[in-house]
Amino acid sequence: MTANPLGRRAVLGRVLLACASTVARPAVAGAQREERLADAVRTALSSAIANHAPPEFDFPDTAARLRYLRWLAVQSERLRSRKPDFDTRREFLQTVWYESRRARLDESLVLGLIQVESNFRKYAVSQVGARGYMQVMPFWARLIGDGDASKLFHMQTNLRFGCVILRHYIDIERGDLWMALGRYNGSRGKPTYPRAVLAAQERWRVAL
Repeated sequence: MTANPLGRRAVLGRVLLACASTVARPAVAGAQREERLADAVRTALSSAIANHAPPEFDFPDTAARLRYLRWLAVQSERLRSRKPDFDTRREFLQTVWYESRRARLDESLVLGLIQVESNFRKYAVSQVGARGYMQVMPFWARLIGDGDASKLFHMQTNLRFGCVILRHYIDIERGDLWMALGRYNGSRGKPTYPRAVLAAQERWRVAL
């Protein structure tokens, strides 16, 4: 029997298309794994994500405000190619600054994690269902939220969940950022993800 060259060409085209889409995918998002949480931990995490006040800052002095404005200007320029609209970019960076500081995280670390997880795509969804900028798994909405996983596409909600979850992992890993990042990605103990995030973090550092 003679093979159909058109059929082979069609199959080859589908394979090449699949390979191209895989190569083009910038994120290496994994998935947090659901774990049993003590009642006190669940309550603390729920309280940490409950306040949905807008990310407005109360700077202690003019110098602190100027440091923030310098940070915002530098990061806005770096993010321009991914978020061309200035207002969208400013709102996103303002929220990253607010939620990072609220969770006692370095803003550059959070931006590096977002780059690796979603490449700054608000509506990114991984193959296992992780959602949004920080690729939060839907089970977190049930464990510490109101159960509505669709809210994980809301910018501030996603960033708040992601920052609170990362802080939780850092705390249970006793400050070991390498292990905490692996746990965030569902790959605890493996080097690929922590290396990627820490390398991306360097791009987002700003000397103030």
